[in-house]
Amino acid sequence: MKELNFLSQYRFLFADLRTDQILDQLPVQGVTFDDFIGKTGALTGTIPVADAAMAARVKRAVVPGRTALWVERGRDLWWGGIVWTATPAVDERGAVTVALQAATFDSYWDHRELRDTLEARQMDQFDIARDLVTYAATHDGGDIGIRIDYSRTSGVLRDRTYSRFDATRIREALDRLAAVEGGFEWRVQVYRDAETGDRVKRLQLGYPTITAGAAPVMLTYPGNVLTYSWPQDATGMANTWQSRGATDNQNQAEESFPLLSTEWSYPQKLAAGWPRLDGSSDYNTVSRLPTLNEHAKADLARAKDPVVIPSVKTRLDGEVTPALIGANVRLRMRDTWFSDGLDADYRVVGLHVTPAQRGQQESAELYLEAA
Repeated sequence: MKELNFLSQYRFLFADLRTDQILDQLPVQGVTFDDFIGKTGALTGTIPVADAAMAARVKRAVVPGRTALWVERGRDLWWGGIVWTATPAVDERGAVTVALQAATFDSYWDHRELRDTLEARQMDQFDIARDLVTYAATHDGGDIGIRIDYSRTSGVLRDRTYSRFDATRIREALDRLAAVEGGFEWRVQVYRDAETGDRVKRLQLGYPTITAGAAPVMLTYPGNVLTYSWPQDATGMANTWQSRGATDNQNQAEESFPLLSTEWSYPQKLAAGWPRLDGSSDYNTVSRLPTLNEHAKADLARAKDPVVIPSVKTRLDGEVTPALIGANVRLRMRDTWFSDGLDADYRVVGLHVTPAQRGQQESAELYLEAA
């Protein structure tokens, strides 16, 4: 009965990427999927192919690189993305399956390049981001239906030049624009329009961060939190930083040197007893020192402390849905590690969902950062 409930609860819709016309609804087993702020989400699963008729359906509906995959739970959209790989295989018993790997719609911009020079002078950074996305959509075959909200601005003005000779990928340009000091967050949000019922994929921008919801959702351990993980990672930590930019000449016969940012540091870390930890980064297309310094300062700010991205596994209920991404949760925990108790607010920056399968209940893992 649990397997039947799983199959009725989730639907996997395969559609044409450019038109969003549904091609088929197919069974997908062993599914996990995730979505994040700041990085591409993924889905993996396997389609069982019992006979030639099912094989024909899969061949028609699943074309890597041009097929979109939507995941519905009930009437809500829980995930959307692009199928990038499909691997038919047969096991020792002769059972045929097709393994799928898909990525959220923002992965499309990893496959698009700036082949014209774009310039922005004292333009709001949100408008620059929207121009990059619009550039991708205005070329023949480049519109995959991602909606753009023009109503918001960040209030932060930037100068940017993207040379066609650099062939910068749209995703890289967006990430670098967002990652400077005073930058922003972005993602492609998917949902069902409450009025029209349409499936929507939308560029979501947030300054300084993406936020969602009003009152925090309460999570407790013991309680609706099943397990937790609390990693503290200092492998990328630094308390001094210098970034390298574009080279200072175009004559290959002469020795050239990259533009160097100011060396930025946190001397208070050394005063507190930390060892000196150096960090650096490369921005080969950045030729302006102020822009390079913005990158360097932002990189150092992210690296100055050990990275702590707690995750908690919860039961799926009416409050835990993909709409929580960007929302605040109140986390209360007490156990051997948190013997004095933990009571703090966190922001959800990622969600990993494992639908129910035989012998395994449905669950969601929330990735958190301090609010």
